[in-house]
Amino acid sequence: MIKFMLNGRGVETEAPSTTRLLDLLRDEFGLIGSKEGCGEGECGACNVLVENRVQNSCLIPIGAMEGLDVQTIEGYCETPRYQVLNECYSTAGGVQCGFCTPGMIIATEALLSKNPQPTEEEIREGISGNLCRCTGYNMIVDAIQLASKKGEGLW
Repeated sequence: MIKFMLNGRGVETEAPSTTRLLDLLRDEFGLIGSKEGCGEGECGACNVLVENRVQNSCLIPIGAMEGLDVQTIEGYCETPRYQVLNECYSTAGGVQCGFCTPGMIIATEALLSKNPQPTEEEIREGISGNLCRCTGYNMIVDAIQLASKKGEGLW
């Protein structure tokens, strides 16, 4: 039995400890915001926060989650910080097809929680583990800069 915190509540699973966190989230818990893009930890579509750090859930066996805190986009959507990011991504046009958006939002949260007023270069580095095929990144960078200003004091 593996026990951990998921979006603020205690959960347990009897799935094999080698099961990928991504598969467990989607198949057992019905949390489908994290997506499999590459399955190799290169695209960021499966990003989650583990102990408040961005992790590629496609690379993590659930056995490594014992006792840890995991937050998915579904849990993050319940926070005031998400409300600011959602508004800023929309305002700046940082969302197009939406496939990368959950992972990009998680990466943005991790960045702003460490550095509430990042420079453009720091933003680009902070989201560098996320691939987006639609926006060209400029609008996402604009969204993060806007969120940094609009959400001042939240991060």
